Amino acid sequence: MSRYEVIQATRAEESLVAYLMTLAFGSDPVARWVWPDPKVYTREFPEFTRLYGGKAFDHGGTHADMDRRSAAMWLPPEVHPDDEALTACIERTVPQDHRNAVFDFFERMGSHHPGEPHWFLPLIGVDPLYQGQGRGSALLSHALSICDREQQLAYLDSSNPKNVPLYQRHGFKLVGEVRVGQGPTSYAMLRRPHKVERK
Repeated sequence: MSRYEVIQATRAEESLVAYLMTLAFGSDPVARWVWPDPKVYTREFPEFTRLYGGKAFDHGGTHADMDRRSAAMWLPPEVHPDDEALTACIERTVPQDHRNAVFDFFERMGSHHPGEPHWFLPLIGVDPLYQGQGRGSALLSHALSICDREQQLAYLDSSNPKNVPLYQRHGFKLVGEVRVGQGPTSYAMLRRPHKVERK
């Protein structure tokens, strides 16, 4: 049993979660490939967080530990990121000579999503000062227990190869890889629900 209690974060905490994700993804290979300029990255990633995972707040899918050092944003089946606003965000913030590669990357990522209903994890992050303490595992265990009870698929794109073993320990399987040119690799990962023993 985890020593970190996981709670549901509310829409009132949206800014806090967005800044937490910005800290957590500060050395993420894909995030920094998209926005290599640190000034642009720190300015734009909070808004990207809102557009990519913000709908989780409206469906009870944003989870955090009690002291708000880690958070996860889950989108339930049939709820998707705001693609139109994300496109506008990339067009506004990514240099023109890099933009097509970024769009190609995200399009390829999207092609790996399962056709069946599934919970999607756009973002999960831990404040770098508190990483390696089991907070990410606590968040995953909490959400995946819901997927198991509902017998739903779970899907994520790991933008950092260092995190792939963590997801594998929680039952995710690697189902594809995405790379554009000499850019970083993203790992498509799918988890089928585990059987829940009835008491």
